[in-house]
Amino acid sequence: MKDMVNPMTREGYNKIAEEHRQLIEEERPKMVDNMATAAAEGDRSENAEYIYSKKRIREIDKRLRYLTTLLQDVEIVNPQNIRSNRVEFGATITVADDNGVEKTWTIVGVGESDVDAKTISWKSPLAKAFWGKKVGDVVSVERPAGDMDCELIDLHFAGRRMES
Repeated sequence: MKDMVNPMTREGYNKIAEEHRQLIEEERPKMVDNMATAAAEGDRSENAEYIYSKKRIREIDKRLRYLTTLLQDVEIVNPQNIRSNRVEFGATITVADDNGVEKTWTIVGVGESDVDAKTISWKSPLAKAFWGKKVGDVVSVERPAGDMDCELIDLHFAGRRMES
C-alpha cells in the first residue's frame, strides 16, 4: 500500500470539518450554558439537567478528540484525477464472493466510511485484500465468519471504468 498519512476525499473532509465546527461552536457552548444554569439551581447530585449536561460535554469532548485526529495530516485525494487499472484509494470496486453475490464499494478515508453509502475505509480488511489488484484477480478476504474468496469484477474511479 502506498504510504498515505491520512487520505480523504474532499467531501469527507468537509463533512468531518463541519461536524467538528458545529460541536465546538454550537453544541459544546450550549451544554456548558445548560450545565452552568443547572448548577446555579443548587444541589447538583439530584439535578438531572446538570448530570445530563456534564455527561453530554464528556461525549462531545470525546468526539472532538476523534475528529481532531481525523483532520490531522489529511491528504485530499480526488478520485477523478486517478488513472490506474489497480485498486487504490478512491476506487469503486465490484466484487463477487464464493456464492456469486456481487457487492460494490468505494474506498474512502477512515472517518468518512459509511456502510449505508457503500463506502469502506482504505484500512478495512476488504480494501486491504484488493489493494493493488486488477479486474479478474481473486483474493481471500479475512472475515470473522471465516475466510472467503472474492473476485474483482469491476473497477472504476469517479465513474470512469478502467481496463485491465
